[in-house]
Order: sequence, then C-alpha cells, then structure tokens
Amino acid sequence: MTCTETSMDALRQAGDDLADAVVAELFERGEVGKFNTLMRYVSTAGAPLPDGLPDVAREYLQATSVPPAWVDWGEMEKARLFFIDNNVHISTALSFASMPACYVVPHIAKLLSATHGLSYPSKRMAETGQFTVYLMQPDAFEAGSRFLPAAQKVRLLHASIRHHLKRENRWDTAAMGTPICQEDMIGGQMFFSLLVLDSLHRLGIHMSVEGAEAYFYAWRVVGAILGIDQDAAPKTLEEARQFLDLYMVRHMGPSEEGAHLTRQLIDLYEEVVPGTLFDPIVSALIRYLIGDTCADWLQVPRTRWDTLVKTVPHLLGVLETIEDRSPLGAWALDRLGHLTSIFELSSLTRGRVMHYAVPEQLKKDFGVSGPLRRTHRWTPPATTMS
Repeated sequence: MTCTETSMDALRQAGDDLADAVVAELFERGEVGKFNTLMRYVSTAGAPLPDGLPDVAREYLQATSVPPAWVDWGEMEKARLFFIDNNVHISTALSFASMPACYVVPHIAKLLSATHGLSYPSKRMAETGQFTVYLMQPDAFEAGSRFLPAAQKVRLLHASIRHHLKRENRWDTAAMGTPICQEDMIGGQMFFSLLVLDSLHRLGIHMSVEGAEAYFYAWRVVGAILGIDQDAAPKTLEEARQFLDLYMVRHMGPSEEGAHLTRQLIDLYEEVVPGTLFDPIVSALIRYLIGDTCADWLQVPRTRWDTLVKTVPHLLGVLETIEDRSPLGAWALDRLGHLTSIFELSSLTRGRVMHYAVPEQLKKDFGVSGPLRRTHRWTPPATTMS
C-alpha cells in the first residue's frame, strides 16, 4: 500500500456507511433518547439485548457483536501478553503522547471541543481511558467483556457527530470532506498504535519485533470493529509509518482548541499526581514524548522537569532488569502496572461508568461562526545544504 495525497484525499470523502445509516434512522424516527436509555443496560458482550430496543439498533448490535472472521487469535494472544508486560508504559504513552497528538490536528481538536459540555470538560479523556483499559483486559474479545459493547457504542458516537455536523451545516464538507472520515479514523488508529510504540521506544522500553507487530495487529482488529475500511488501512508497521508521516504533514498545526484540550489534560493528570511537587512532570512527559514543536503549538509549559524527565528511560531500564532476572519481580511489576491502570481509570472517570451515548445535539459554542473550514496546512521548514 502506497499513501499519496490523492489516496488520502479520497479517504476524506468516506465515512462509515453501516453506522451512519443506523444513526440517521434513529434520528429520523425520534428514537435516540430511547436508544440511549436502553443502551445503558448493554455493557457486556453476549448479554441479552433489552426489550424495546429500536429494530435498526438491534440489527446493528447483532451484526457487529463479534470480531472480524479474519482475526488471527494466535497473534491476539501475543498482543495480550505485550499488554500485560507493558501495561503501565502503554498507559503512559496513550495519556501523554496519543491524546496530545490528537490535539495537534486542528480540525480534530475542534470536533472534540464541540462534542463535550463544559460541565465535565474531561469527558473525552475519561471515555478514552475506559475504552483502552477495557481493550487491555485478557477477555476483551470474549463473552462477558466490556470492550465489544463499548466499541459498538463508540462507532455510533462517531456516526452521530457526522450526522449533526452535516445536518446543521457546521462543517465545510466541500473543503474538508466527511467529518470523522476514514482518513481521520485511520489517523486515530495510528496514534493509538504506532505512536504508542514510538513512545515506548523513546522511553527506552525493550520490545521485540514480534511484540510490537502483535500490538499493532490488535489495533488493526480494533479499527475494523470501529468501522475502519481495512482495504485502506495500513497492514504493516512500515505502511503505518508512511501513512502517519503523511497524515501529520497534511494536517498538524496549532489551534486554540488544541491548546485548551491540552490544558485540561494536564490539569486532570496533575490532580492524579499526589501533592504538587511532582505536578510539572506531566507537562515534561508530554513535551518529551511529542517533541518541542508540537508541545509549543499546544502551549505545554516548560518546567524544571524537562531535563530530568530524560532520565526516565534509565530508570525504566533498571526496572526491566529486575523484571528479567526475577520471576517474583516480574509478577510484582506486572501487578503494579495493572493496579496503576485501574487507579488511573478511576481518577479519569471519577468513579463513573462512561456510557458513550449518542449525543442528541452538539455544544452550541462550537468555536467557529459558521462551518468549520480547512486551515492553512503546516509545511516543514526547508533544509539548507551547506
């Protein structure tokens, strides 16, 4: 697969036909509120669907209740072991690299700002944290898991945002293509897969090629469940690199919404860190993992920890040595990673279960006076040959 400007432009025109049709019918029949109420009782895979669920929703949930038939479960087992071995590191990368990377894409930042109320500004982070923790559970794709129903709901959430933006003329479709298009969905998949692997490498985490490929494969499966066209999505790490590089050059840049979302992210995690002495490590980790250019665009503050955080790979190297040499140490660190993730999820959600409801309307303060339009593309500075 070769990514080009032309192929990427084509992906901007495509949404998710299945989910879009379901959402359109729910709104047409006035059944969104009923659907949201009943879907609060749909939280585990394989559980009976509630009576009274709209027919179109019931058909959708049944059609998307199992992973794709092509899934290699041997590869997924490798991914599960990779999750266990790197639990806390993956959570760190997702929180301090993947999420900020979303905010570096201005139109994505505007969308995220548009879909959550001011009364709970960290809702997006809480939903994402819960989703990824569900994914990293050993039974994520089995009956009784919470991941599959969450994925089904997130897919409809994306479709509902497309529905609102088009219906309310709040998106410049002619210039921008479809909101939450295939290009953006694949880009998001790259943020949560390839960018995580890049961050683990930057943190000095030792990974086998086999483990990294399995982790990437798991997110390919997730992407398929979320409605990403697998004929268009990268299938190898090499293809993923090509896609992500071109996607970021096409779209990344500064925005008011991106800086605001990043400030919310920093504030949220500073609340998680005990006391105030270590608060600056949150900003320092973000800057270290996404680089100074992106961090400056997002107005990530510079702190005295910016230099100290560079020693993190050495500390993690010591912990990995303990893990390699001691079975008890390995068990203790894996358990610590699991408990850390659970604590982080509890802090993010504030003890709530996030239900990924289909919004009946978007925020009124969308941040633009009229349709959202394409901003000027950032271009890398020219290099001078001496």
